[in-house]
Amino acid sequence: MSNENQEKKAAAVDEKAKPVKKGKIPRHAMPEQDPRRRRYNFQEVPKGYPADVAIEEAKRCLKCKKPGCVEGCPVNINIPGFISLIAEGKFVEALVKLKEQTALPAVCGRVCPQESQCEARCILGKKGEPVAIGRLERFAADTVRKAGAEPPPKMEPKTGKRVAVIGAGPAGITVAGDLARWGHEVVMFEALHLPGGVLMYGIPEFRLPKEIVQYEVRNLMKMGVTIHTDYVIGKTETIDQLLNGGFDAVFIGTGAGLPMFLRIPGENAIGVYSANEFLTRANLMKAFQFPHYGTTPIQPKVAITIGGGNVAMDSARTALRLGAKSIIVYRRSREEMPARAEEVHHAEQEGVEFNLLTAPVRVVVDENNRATGLECQKMELGEPDASGRRRPVPVPGSEFVIPADTLIISIGNSPNPLVPQTSPEINLNKHGTIIVDENTMATSKQGVYAAGDIVSGAATVISAMGQAKKAAGSIHRYLMGTEPPGCDKPVEDLSKACEVK
Repeated sequence: MSNENQEKKAAAVDEKAKPVKKGKIPRHAMPEQDPRRRRYNFQEVPKGYPADVAIEEAKRCLKCKKPGCVEGCPVNINIPGFISLIAEGKFVEALVKLKEQTALPAVCGRVCPQESQCEARCILGKKGEPVAIGRLERFAADTVRKAGAEPPPKMEPKTGKRVAVIGAGPAGITVAGDLARWGHEVVMFEALHLPGGVLMYGIPEFRLPKEIVQYEVRNLMKMGVTIHTDYVIGKTETIDQLLNGGFDAVFIGTGAGLPMFLRIPGENAIGVYSANEFLTRANLMKAFQFPHYGTTPIQPKVAITIGGGNVAMDSARTALRLGAKSIIVYRRSREEMPARAEEVHHAEQEGVEFNLLTAPVRVVVDENNRATGLECQKMELGEPDASGRRRPVPVPGSEFVIPADTLIISIGNSPNPLVPQTSPEINLNKHGTIIVDENTMATSKQGVYAAGDIVSGAATVISAMGQAKKAAGSIHRYLMGTEPPGCDKPVEDLSKACEVK
């Protein structure tokens, strides 16, 4: 063998022995249930990283000096910090680092659109795949929760101030947790029979197990937060009554729970549901476990879901699991769908059919006003509209009917109007959302603050939490005249400046 060949072989061996550069390590896939099996059950689809895989994925992080991922996070989690701790096998410390900024890491790791937020700013994503930030966030939270190893939060001395939190969804949970840590007495009022808001009624078990939400609710109660369920503010009591009854401040986090409809003929037929009702019955009321749970089941044979967002994917995948042939009708193309790519992919894997560039025209009904189908019209894309997406334009003469016994309307939600309607001093905009000072989240009524979908309209869990952190800091400042513990910046930066430990 020539010296030249020997040198080449030696060089090849040396190359294999060299450690792989972080940027060269491929992103680790997360194990999932087989779609052929999971379409028949409500168990969670992704199974999470094992510890060894999480450590290897964490080692991909470049620990940038100016981490764009942090800037892309609405609550400014110290992402390189918690990922570095996972890489070192310090899982409890990683969760503590996460909880400096987020109250719901196990939730956000599952349902937040990391691909358009933190992971979109990861430098590894410029030439390859970004670090799996959401999966690592979920891993840290799940591992510590299952081990029962989460340390109790540091609690500040009692201030003697009382705060009412209306709505026990993501925004309310965030505000309650921060204010309780800072020493205030917090009382939550939830209209439904279980706290959690959209996390309980809107997101299916196969995407977000309800035990995770209730675990965080129990943590709030351990911190001294009182939670009243089946308590409708605006009916049982008004905001004025709360303020006159011993509360020093009020936070409104009632969300966007008023469903929108299509306003097409036949929409009031039997068998037509809003996505809110359909998902609430399946998720919060567990109708899929009838008769173990007494909620009347919905048992569709052919279900059409109208819409292209995450809620539409949740509805269509739930209908599939209830035994239906499940179809999505969406008036734009795949590229314009607002749903997360992962959710669309999972729906396709499970067998949901997609009728794209298709718009509903009317609900076909029988003599008993029961839905028997949906008349649709084919569309083509025209010029972009105000959203930046190409506007769908009807194709003349392209009408056709899809037979179905169940229709699920999933085209968005409006703010819950009940609380603002009973508090006329709170100013609203033309869309019915509460007008707030963007720096403080204060409403036009003194001592009353708001955040989440009731302010922004239907948005993401993490954006609601970002607003809520800002509101919590402002409420503390209003009550005490000082910055909250752990905050070293002016109130307008509270969502990014406070490290609540």
